[in-house]
Amino acid sequence: MNRRDWFRYGTAGLKGLIALTLAVPGAAYLLTPLLKRREDDAEFRRLARLGDLAVGEPRSFSIVEEQRDAWVTYPATPIGTVWLVRQPAGADEPVLALSAECPHLACKIKQSGDGRGFVCPCHASIFGIDGARVNAISPRGMDRLEVAPVDPDDPNSEIRVKFRRFRTGTEERIPLA
Repeated sequence: MNRRDWFRYGTAGLKGLIALTLAVPGAAYLLTPLLKRREDDAEFRRLARLGDLAVGEPRSFSIVEEQRDAWVTYPATPIGTVWLVRQPAGADEPVLALSAECPHLACKIKQSGDGRGFVCPCHASIFGIDGARVNAISPRGMDRLEVAPVDPDDPNSEIRVKFRRFRTGTEERIPLA
């Protein structure tokens, strides 16, 4: 190998090293969203213990989540609210979980003044304590959310709810992606 060949191979090797140094982080940046394990957005979230709820008295809980798009993670912020209603002994479900998003136009549903139901302050939709619609403003009742099995005899039993959003303005309950 003469001196010219040595410089030629050395220059080619140096170019390759520089290209590799730039290509690896760039490829990792572009492929990271594809390689990340997709978390189940609809996982159960612990909201309270059964003993925290009084029978027939609705109580609201915020759903806080860290938002993430392809490359950016945002701090945890409230993304929704859930109403929990403890049912009397002997009911099919010990706890009822209702989305606080009105099925009419997604306004936040509040508890009615008498505490026996719910009302949407935007367009006066009224719902019963079980989430059933009372007047015909909303196209359907409040959206029920799935609750993980709860031991009705254990006040320390955790209430875990699968938070979801549904399409508004339709009679049918269509989950959003």
